[in-house]
Amino acid sequence: MKYLIINGSSRKGNTWKLAELIKNSIEQISPESSFEEIQLGELELPFCVGCSLCFRKGHQYCPHYSIMKTLIEKIEECDGLIFSVTTFYMQPTAMTKNLIDHFCFMLHRPHFFDKKAIVVSTVGAVGGKQAVKYLAGTLKGMGFNRCYRFPLSVYSWNNYNPDIKAKTKCRQLAFKFHKDVSSRKMLAPSFSVLIPYNLFRGMSIWYAKGTEYETEDGVYWVEPQRAKYTYDKSISVPLFKKMFGYIFYHLGKTIGKFATVTYKK
Repeated sequence: MKYLIINGSSRKGNTWKLAELIKNSIEQISPESSFEEIQLGELELPFCVGCSLCFRKGHQYCPHYSIMKTLIEKIEECDGLIFSVTTFYMQPTAMTKNLIDHFCFMLHRPHFFDKKAIVVSTVGAVGGKQAVKYLAGTLKGMGFNRCYRFPLSVYSWNNYNPDIKAKTKCRQLAFKFHKDVSSRKMLAPSFSVLIPYNLFRGMSIWYAKGTEYETEDGVYWVEPQRAKYTYDKSISVPLFKKMFGYIFYHLGKTIGKFATVTYKK
C-alpha cells in the first residue's frame, strides 16, 4: 500500500509525533508499504484569491495550479492519506484552511472516491474534535470513501512524549486503517453525502454547455458516467439509498431552475 502524509502545520510538533507513530505502526504491520510526506509549509501555496476560475472554467485555470496539480496527483497516487494538523482555536491551521479553499471546487465536483484517510490533530485543551470533524467532513465532501478521526488533547508544548494510552490508540488505529485500505472495499455513501451530491447533480443541468451561465460544474455533472447515477459508478449504492438520492436530484433540478448562481464573465 502507498500512503501519503500531509503535515498541515508549520512545524513538526505534537501532532506530527502521533502521525509518525501511526506510520511506524503501519510499517510494522506491512513492511512493504511506502510513505511519502508533503509539508504544506514548504510548498508556499499562496492564499486563494477567490477568482472562481476553478468553478467557472476548471481547476486547471487556478493561478496556483502548478502547486495544486502536484498535490492532486500525489493524492491520486496514494491508497491512504494521513492528514496531520494542529488545532488552532477549534479549527485547522490557516495553512490547512487555505488548502481547503483551493480544493473547494471538489465540493462541487467530488473526485477521490476510492481514497480513505485519517485526520490527526492535537490541542492543548479543547476544540480538537471540532477541528477534526471539520477537516474529515471536507474530505468526505471531496469524495473520500471513509475518514477516521483522531483528536487528542496533549498538555505540553514542544516537550510532548506520547504515553502508553496514546501509543496504544495509534497502533489500534493504524491496524484498523491499514486493514481497511488494503481490503480495497468501498463503503456505500451516507445519507449526508448523498444529499449535496445529488443536489449538485440536479442543479448543475442549468449550467451545462449552451446555457446562459455555463460552468465546469455543468460539464462535470452531465457526463454520462454521472448524469444517471445517484453516486459515482465505482461505488455500490443500495436501492433504498438510490431512491433517497433521486429525491434530492429532482429537488436540485427544481431549485436550480429558480435559483441560478451567476458569475461575472
